[in-house]
Amino acid sequence: MTTQQQFSFATRPLVPFAHDYTHGETEPWHSHNCAQLLHTLSGVVRVETVQGFWIVPPGRGVWLPAGTQHRLLITGNVAARTLFIDPFARADLPSVCQVVQISTLLRELIIASLQLPERYAAGSRAERIYELILDEIRGISVLPFNLPEPEAPALLALCRQIQAEPGTRWSTALAASQLNISERTLLRHFRQQTGLAFSEWLRRARLMEALNRLAQGQSVLRVALDLGYESHSAFSAMFRRTLGVAPSDYFQPESLSGNAFNSA
Repeated sequence: MTTQQQFSFATRPLVPFAHDYTHGETEPWHSHNCAQLLHTLSGVVRVETVQGFWIVPPGRGVWLPAGTQHRLLITGNVAARTLFIDPFARADLPSVCQVVQISTLLRELIIASLQLPERYAAGSRAERIYELILDEIRGISVLPFNLPEPEAPALLALCRQIQAEPGTRWSTALAASQLNISERTLLRHFRQQTGLAFSEWLRRARLMEALNRLAQGQSVLRVALDLGYESHSAFSAMFRRTLGVAPSDYFQPESLSGNAFNSA
């Protein structure tokens, strides 16, 4: 059963909110009557929806359109700064769930909005900050931290098995054999149902598991070997190619202020 949280936008286009979570906390299934931008300053948040799930690393954010049913799972100590946004504040706000890059400017605007009054005069500093936040959201960069799930029961079961056994040396041949179909058929149906190539989905699944484990303080070497990489250097090369920094540096404060993100 889900609940819907209600927010009023009678006096301003968005409602800022600050909340800190401890490791292992969860938020049960719920939705909002508005859009939500959840920005994390530390820790990792897993956002689950009926369409799939999204991993939000520190320094990034997740956009949830109004009415999206979701729940949260917390890894590490998470400092979250959230904006609840009137879905009619702009006609071109994002319409789908997505993990997004939070620029230095947007991060500072979110922090500043926490101190703004609910009521303000036209042309005031408060109005300009609110409007600039909305402008920044319109041009926000999307990051590939979502893991879409297929609808076909057999493919979904395969995906769940991969997530449960990320260290297995998964290949298209092995995955196809699990379903008693040809590799060609697997690749075609997998892309049709997830929008991703099997190899890209597998890379994302391992990367997301790596982020969760690193957030818990596990060593880079242990994470690399547990996820099926042959060496620390092979894992680190993938991580740096995808996220722009080494895994040993990713959860350091200095790595959270930049905007670097490179598609692998």
